[in-house]
Amino acid sequence: MKKILLISILISLFIGVPEIRVQAQVTVTSQVFAEVISAITATKTSQLNFGRFSPETAGGEVIVSPQGGRTTYGTVILVAGIHNPASFYITGEFNATYSITLPSVPVTITNVNNSKIMHVTDWSSIPPAGKGVGVLDGGSQTVNIGATLQVGNLNDNPTGMYAGTYNISFDYN
Repeated sequence: MKKILLISILISLFIGVPEIRVQAQVTVTSQVFAEVISAITATKTSQLNFGRFSPETAGGEVIVSPQGGRTTYGTVILVAGIHNPASFYITGEFNATYSITLPSVPVTITNVNNSKIMHVTDWSSIPPAGKGVGVLDGGSQTVNIGATLQVGNLNDNPTGMYAGTYNISFDYN
C-alpha cells in the first residue's frame, strides 16, 4: 500500500508540473548601424621654402621651423628674402582626430641647372606628427611643416635653384 501511495504521489506531481522544453536554437532580432562621414582632404596653402643663402666655405644647415623661424649652423649665411614652412589646410568630419605622417628618410632636392643635390631631413610639424594628434575642430585645421636642409660647401652646392618633392599623409584614426 505504501508503494502504491508513493507512486500515486509521484504521478500527481508530474501531472501537476507544466511541461518544460529545452530548445537547441533561439532566434534574436537586433539592429545594425553605419555612418558615412566626409572624406579627409588636404590643400597646400604654402610650399616649404628655405629661402636664399650662401653656403660659404664649409656649408652646414638651414632650418625652417613650423612656426616660420629660420636659423643656420655652420658657415651658411642667410640672405634676405622669402622663406616659410609648408602649410596645409585639412578638412573633414567635425571634431574627428587624424594622424600626420612626415617623411622618415631624407628627401633629395636637385639643382635645376646641374645634378648637384641637397638633402632635407628632420621634418617637424604643428601639430606634431603621430597618431591621433590632429583634431578637426569645427571640421578643419591648419598644419605647418618645417625641416632641416643639409648644405654642402659652395663647390658641392653651387649657385642655382634646387627643387624636389616629398609626401606627407593625413589619415583619419
